[in-house]
Amino acid sequence: MEKRIDCMGMACPLPVINAKKAIETFTEDGTLIVTVDNEIAVENLTRLGEHNGFTVRSSRDGEKAFTVAIDVTIDRAGKAALPAESVSCVLPPEGGRVVVLSSNRMGTGDDRLGEKLMKAFIFALASQDEVPEKIICYNSGAYLTTEDPDTIKDLRRLEAAGATVMTCGTCLDFYGLKDKLQVGIISNMYDIVEAQMKAAVIIRP
Repeated sequence: MEKRIDCMGMACPLPVINAKKAIETFTEDGTLIVTVDNEIAVENLTRLGEHNGFTVRSSRDGEKAFTVAIDVTIDRAGKAALPAESVSCVLPPEGGRVVVLSSNRMGTGDDRLGEKLMKAFIFALASQDEVPEKIICYNSGAYLTTEDPDTIKDLRRLEAAGATVMTCGTCLDFYGLKDKLQVGIISNMYDIVEAQMKAAVIIRP
């Protein structure tokens, strides 16, 4: 069984959402072939497949043309082995703490003070006995996982302690930071929304 979906020109998170819906229609083992026009979509689709135990292959067919093939396997109930919870790491059923960093500055006012406060916040967060389930960075928060050595060091400490650090791929692309990511994973709006929907507590400094 083989299915093909064309996601060329689709912005995040549509390729992941459409692929997830297509996988759920499989009634026997087969391959889902997805065409996209950017590397971030390739990475997100790869993570979708691998998270669910599927074999994933990808190829570059042109400057802005990629093909992702996901080998879908069916369980004994005749359904694709795709959990309903999350495309990325699954939070516990009761939910967990999610920290949202939508800027590389904390508060409003002087920019230099805001950057200093954000650096102090992340350092303090890494010094807590309990770590959040996820740390989500988007908009200028993408700079926190790419450029500041001290902040990156603290985020790595949090990651080593069990936190999942996620940075919006569209934001990395917008700021020209995609190749500079130094901690965590490239994420998409589907994962970002789902993580917040499932969170017991959302912390926004």
